[in-house]
Amino acid sequence: MSSRKVSNPLALAVMAWLLTGPMHPYELGKRLKDTGKDRNIKYNRGSLYMVVEQLLKAGYIVEHETLRDTSRPERTVYALTTLGRHELYAWMREWTATPQHEYPQFGVALSLLSVMEPSEAVELLLQRQTAMQAQIETIESMFDQARRDNVPWIFLIEEDYRLALLKAEYGFISELAESLNRADYLETWQTWKASLGQGQDP
Repeated sequence: MSSRKVSNPLALAVMAWLLTGPMHPYELGKRLKDTGKDRNIKYNRGSLYMVVEQLLKAGYIVEHETLRDTSRPERTVYALTTLGRHELYAWMREWTATPQHEYPQFGVALSLLSVMEPSEAVELLLQRQTAMQAQIETIESMFDQARRDNVPWIFLIEEDYRLALLKAEYGFISELAESLNRADYLETWQTWKASLGQGQDP
């Protein structure tokens, strides 16, 4: 994986939107929110302006014009450079084609799950499933509405991906919770805890 001058995923979204034309950061933020991209890219106003400064410094965007209005402060509109366009497509090709190891919180919790008692672990996993089911139903409801509104699939692809991940994880949790009721799983679990010399659970 290549090292990038600007690696924040928000920068990738900013450059993608600037392909459509020059924009002010406020308009960029509004586009991200209106199209639901804020569900995949965590940001706030401060981080958006910080990324714009990073892209400017890297030469990926330039100041296109400054809008002056007596009723409000000056607003700088930014445009994508040729270098920025090349960076955008190189970044997209890498992230689309190359699997990358990520560090989700649930993965960390699973790697350390043996510090819990099996019965509590099962209870917590089932709580997670309940929350996930609500998320699944929300996305499916959104898809139903999108179909009624004739929204093209291309605008829903990231939610389709999110739904697939949720369903896969839901199935994994079902199998894991069921396994934690098996004698061989429980024996291995307790043997491992004993080898660590763990004290009483809080």
